Amino acid sequence: MLNTLRNALTVPDIRKRVLFVFFAFAVFVFMIHVQLPNVNQAAWNSLIQSGAFYQFLGFLSGGALQHLSIIAMGITPYINASIIMQLMTVVIPQLEEMAKKGGEEGRKTISRYTRYLTIVLATIQATSMSIAMSRGGVFYDHSLQFIVYAVIAFVSGTMFLMWLGEQITDKGIGNGVSLIIFVGIVLRFPTQVSQTFSLANKGNVNWLGLFLWVAIALVTIVSIVFMYQGQRRIPVQQARRVVGRKLYAGRSSYIPLRLLPQQALSWFGGQNAHGLAGTVSFYVQTYFGPQSFLYNLVYFLLVVIFTFFYSAIVVNTRDIADNLKKSGSFIPGIRPGQPTVDYINKILARITTAAAIYLGLLAVIPSLQRDVGLTSLYIGSTSLLIVVGVALDSITQIEARLAMRDYRGFINR
Repeated sequence: MLNTLRNALTVPDIRKRVLFVFFAFAVFVFMIHVQLPNVNQAAWNSLIQSGAFYQFLGFLSGGALQHLSIIAMGITPYINASIIMQLMTVVIPQLEEMAKKGGEEGRKTISRYTRYLTIVLATIQATSMSIAMSRGGVFYDHSLQFIVYAVIAFVSGTMFLMWLGEQITDKGIGNGVSLIIFVGIVLRFPTQVSQTFSLANKGNVNWLGLFLWVAIALVTIVSIVFMYQGQRRIPVQQARRVVGRKLYAGRSSYIPLRLLPQQALSWFGGQNAHGLAGTVSFYVQTYFGPQSFLYNLVYFLLVVIFTFFYSAIVVNTRDIADNLKKSGSFIPGIRPGQPTVDYINKILARITTAAAIYLGLLAVIPSLQRDVGLTSLYIGSTSLLIVVGVALDSITQIEARLAMRDYRGFINR
């Protein structure tokens, strides 16, 4: 990995893109400290400490929620809008045809619809947040005009982050929105670690719990890397072709089905389900405590259900079988058509089962961390999943650009 980064920095085009990403990170950090005016910080801190949902969002936003910045909502509305649009492309035939056959123009149209939906979702979330903050005594000014001002500020902050993410995607390395979430999580690590050392100096840390937490974190990171890199390769054989008077032998290839899809704006397959299930579970915890067995069981089941649901939507086995048939390819031992669809569905069900159980276990790991007595480090498995996934995806894209550069150099020679 270090060699890849070192080689990348020697290439002017890649170096320029990497520097642009770090510049965008600096802009994000600056926006964290652009605070909303007329805020009672003491009341806001008390409100945050009373809700795990606020603590989780604050961790993902890099502390913007704690400062009550104009980007306090983060890029969550855009994520939700992207997920909804992906689901709608399956439900609405016109959108499905636009996504598959519309080409670049169709993708631009869907992106435009996603932005419009982001504005709607951000407005709803900002309105509910502003009204709740006003009633909770967070604002010194309780007038309707200031609430409208706060809503506009929050929505504008989210739209700015959406624009910044698109700029990173176009001019940088990797997926911009994923990198914004990545840096939001990483920015909170120093604060959490410093709190742990502060407690250690006061003698308030359970060292056995700290050791167990480190062990769990290392095992989790290794397992995430394994799951991201793991894939089920379905062998594919291409039939022999006759072109003119020449006979071309068939070639062998494979269809890679990943255990966990790579991170992208389509929201990382199982991670999307994990995030949706997590959102639902924050409402569930109103009735079931986070430490209870029932809460963790519901959380686990939600993750499993959403993983299966999202996998069934994203991977269209019928299209895979049709494309194989059109290209004159086939899976050895499997007839083209419906038998191929059934075979791929069977393999996909096994892969999804493993991924769903794995994501479900990751969802309840934070409860195990609390049980061992270490509560100062809120570095959940979802955060590790995002951080490791984005890092792997970025390195993969850098390697792809390096390989493309070497290929072009070979052609020039």
